[in-house]
Amino acid sequence: MTETSSPAVLTHLDASGNARMVDVADKRNTLRTAIASARVRMSPQAYGLLNAQANSKGDVLNTARIAGILAAKRCAELIPLCHSLPLSFAGVDFQPDDYTHSITVTATCRTDYKTGVEMEAMTACSVAALTIYDMCKAADKGIVIETIRLSYKSGGKSGEWHNP
Repeated sequence: MTETSSPAVLTHLDASGNARMVDVADKRNTLRTAIASARVRMSPQAYGLLNAQANSKGDVLNTARIAGILAAKRCAELIPLCHSLPLSFAGVDFQPDDYTHSITVTATCRTDYKTGVEMEAMTACSVAALTIYDMCKAADKGIVIETIRLSYKSGGKSGEWHNP
């Protein structure tokens, strides 16, 4: 099911256009899930080193996984108007593609709270991708991080949404 369209409103701006944190005091807690993804493309040489775990900085993907999870937990410290959320789950997975020498990063976050976890999933995904870049840049400074996007969200007033 895809969320129905409604008039566009920037909820982080007040009537005068000033930035504000959204007041969620009157919302009820609901189970909320968000999934985000990104793609990290690199040279065949860097991809080979990553897959062979021959990177001198250690296990790239496990390090990126931990970095992404930590980023989800600290999202409110990085994105100015995000609420601090009690995450019930944050996970980061990787799908290597030998043909394109790329890694798809997928981050999933869940909470039972008054506001969604989209930003936590997007932040986890972004930081995991940046960690892959950091750990592989010695082999390829031209690594490209692309297509960071929300793939799915559920819960709250707007319900379930899939990125087409």
